[in-house]
Amino acid sequence: MRRRRLLGVAAVATAGAAAGCLGGGDPAGDGEVAGDDGEVAGDGGDSSGDGTSGGTGGDDVEWPSEPYADYETTTVAVEGADGEEKGSVTAAVADAGDKRLLGLSDAEALPEDGGMLFVYDAPRDSLTYVMRRMSFGIDIVFVDGDREIVRIHNAPEPGPNEDGEEQQYDGSGQYVLEVPYEWTDRHGVEVGDSLRFDL
Repeated sequence: MRRRRLLGVAAVATAGAAAGCLGGGDPAGDGEVAGDDGEVAGDGGDSSGDGTSGGTGGDDVEWPSEPYADYETTTVAVEGADGEEKGSVTAAVADAGDKRLLGLSDAEALPEDGGMLFVYDAPRDSLTYVMRRMSFGIDIVFVDGDREIVRIHNAPEPGPNEDGEEQQYDGSGQYVLEVPYEWTDRHGVEVGDSLRFDL
């Protein structure tokens, strides 16, 4: 029901990044806590409880739902090197520090065709996402300024008696896309593929 991560500037992390994010400098100088809080917008469909299911929150899950209902949305499509579309999601856009800090931590479920797109003003050399208070797994996709995928993590939900703080996923880029757990595997998404979206 809650998600995970919040990203912050390493220097700010020691100042108490309440959202549990680490890393990520702020080259844009916008005063944000490097708020790359890519929080886990898990798919919510893992009935096994071990975070390994490829299931989703179900077709009946409305997205974006509260508290994200007022977020801007965009359709994010992944294209292979040949230009063929591999899959797409409707993504809630987290483009401000408070939205990036919250991430998907308050989401109860994420449908197979839903996600969250974290947007930064400029590329970041170092971003770290954690699975703080997440109850389902997600995929974390780091994307550079040219919208090319540079790193993909399958991030399972935290285990029993774990808060997800130790599950750290590093990357770099100007965008981070969070989709249901193993969505990238199901759609054959790879490093080098590109994202297409309008902001």
